[in-house]
Amino acid sequence: MSGSPPREESTRDTGDGLKRDALGTSDLVFIVVSAAAPLMVVVGVAPLAVLVGGLGAPAAYLFAGVVLAVFAVGFTTFSRYVGNAGAFYSYICLGLGKTAGVAAALVALLSYNVLQIGVYGLLGKAAHDTFLDVFGIDAPWWCYAVAGVALVWYVGFRSVDFGAKLLAVLLVAETGVLFVLAVAILVRGGGPEGIGFASFAPSHLFEPGMASILPIAFAAFMGFEATVIYRSETRAPHRTIPRAMYIAVAVMAATYAFIVWSIVQAYGAQGVIAAAAQDPVGLFFTAAGNYVGTWFATVMHLLIVTSVVASLVAFHNAVTRYALVITREGLLPSRLAAVHPRTRSPHVAGLAQTVLALVIVVGFALVGFALVGADPYRHLLIWVNTPGVFGILLLQVAAAVSVITFFRRTPNTEGPWRTVIAPLVSALAMTGVLVLAARHVDLMTSASTTVNVVLLATIPLVCVVGLSWGAWLRRNRPEVYAGIAADCEKEIVR
Repeated sequence: MSGSPPREESTRDTGDGLKRDALGTSDLVFIVVSAAAPLMVVVGVAPLAVLVGGLGAPAAYLFAGVVLAVFAVGFTTFSRYVGNAGAFYSYICLGLGKTAGVAAALVALLSYNVLQIGVYGLLGKAAHDTFLDVFGIDAPWWCYAVAGVALVWYVGFRSVDFGAKLLAVLLVAETGVLFVLAVAILVRGGGPEGIGFASFAPSHLFEPGMASILPIAFAAFMGFEATVIYRSETRAPHRTIPRAMYIAVAVMAATYAFIVWSIVQAYGAQGVIAAAAQDPVGLFFTAAGNYVGTWFATVMHLLIVTSVVASLVAFHNAVTRYALVITREGLLPSRLAAVHPRTRSPHVAGLAQTVLALVIVVGFALVGFALVGADPYRHLLIWVNTPGVFGILLLQVAAAVSVITFFRRTPNTEGPWRTVIAPLVSALAMTGVLVLAARHVDLMTSASTTVNVVLLATIPLVCVVGLSWGAWLRRNRPEVYAGIAADCEKEIVR
C-alpha cells in the first residue's frame, strides 16, 4: 500500500466509455442539490418539521448539515484513494471487505431506485394539482407520472453535461423563488411578532419534538454523496469532488435553515405551528400570496413540478452510474454496462431503470383503480421512499466506519482528524439518527404497524441477501469475487 494518495488522473479513457472531463465543480453542485429538490423539501416537508419540532425546526437542518460536513471530511479524504465511481459500494469494499461490499451494492441499488421511483408519485400529484388549479386541466395523476418517466429517460440518455445544464437552470429557478419569498417576508418586517431568532434559542433546540424531526432533516440531504459517482466524468476529481461536496452541503443547510426560519417569521412564533397544523400543504403558498402576490403562489406551484423533475433526473443518473460500476465487476448482467457511442451515457442501464419505473408506476395506477384510497403521495412516494432513506443512512454509517478501518491498515499522512475523529463522530451521530428514524417511522409513513414493520425490514433483508451472495461468490465464483473493487485496488497499490 502506498502512503500517499494516487496522482491526479489524466483525461485518458480508462475503459468505462463515459464522457471525460464533462463536469466541473458547479456542475456537480447543481446535480447534487437538484437531487434533493429544495423547493419540494421546503414546501412539502418542512411544514411537518415545524409542526412536530416547533420553533427549533430551522436548527435541525443546520445540525444535519454540520454532521454531514463532518462526514464529508473522512469521505472526501478516502475518495482520493479510490479509483472508480462506485461510491458507497467501493468505499465499503475497501474498508469492510468485499462481502460487505456486495451487500452495500445491493442496498445502494435498491435505495437509489426506490428514492427515484417513489418520487413519480409526487410528480403525478403535484402536476395534477398544479394543472388543475392553474389551467383547469383535470387529467389523472398517472398521466403526468408516465410523461415524467419518458422525459427523465430522454434527459438521462443525453450526455451528462446536457443534464447538468438543465438541472442548473431548474435549480436556479426553484431556489430563486424561495429566496424571493424569504426576502419579501423580511423586508416587510415579518408577521405579527416581527423578526426574531427564537428558533435558535437553546430552550427550543432541546424540545422533545426536535429528536423526532432529525430524520426528516437528514432526509432533505439525500443524494449529497453522489459527487463521487460522477468521478469518471469529472475534471480533476481529486480537487473537484471534495470542493463540490462541501459546497453542496453548505448550500442545502443554509437554504433550508434560512427559508424555514423566514416562514416562522411570516406567521410569528405563536402562529406558525397553528398554521402548519391547520393547512400544512398551504403554509408556504399562503405566505407567498400574502407577502408577494397570488401570481407568485402560482409560480411556486409550477416550479414545484420542475423541482421534482430535476430530482428525478439526478437520481436516475445516479442509479445508472451505480449500475454501470457494479455490472463491470460481474454483479449484474454484462449488457447493462453498455455505453452509447454518441452520447456516452449508460443507455442500457438507463433504459432498464426506466422500464422498472414505468412498471411500478403503471402497476400502482392499476392498483389505485382496484383499491379505493391508494394515494400517489402517501403510498407511492412515502412508503416506497422510506426503505431508501434507511438504506442511504445505513450506507453512510458503514462508509464512515470504512474510512477508519481503511486508514488503520494503510500507511498515510492524513492525520487523526480526517481518518479517525471526523468519521467516528459522524458515524455515531448518524447511527443515532438511524435509531430515531426507526423509532418514529410512523411519523414519516402514517401507516399501520404491519406496514411499518415491512418497510423497516426491507433493508436488513437486503443486507442478509447481499452478505449471503458475497459469501457464495467467494466460495463458488472466486474469479468474480476477486474482481470486486479490483480497479480501486489498482489505484492504491504502488
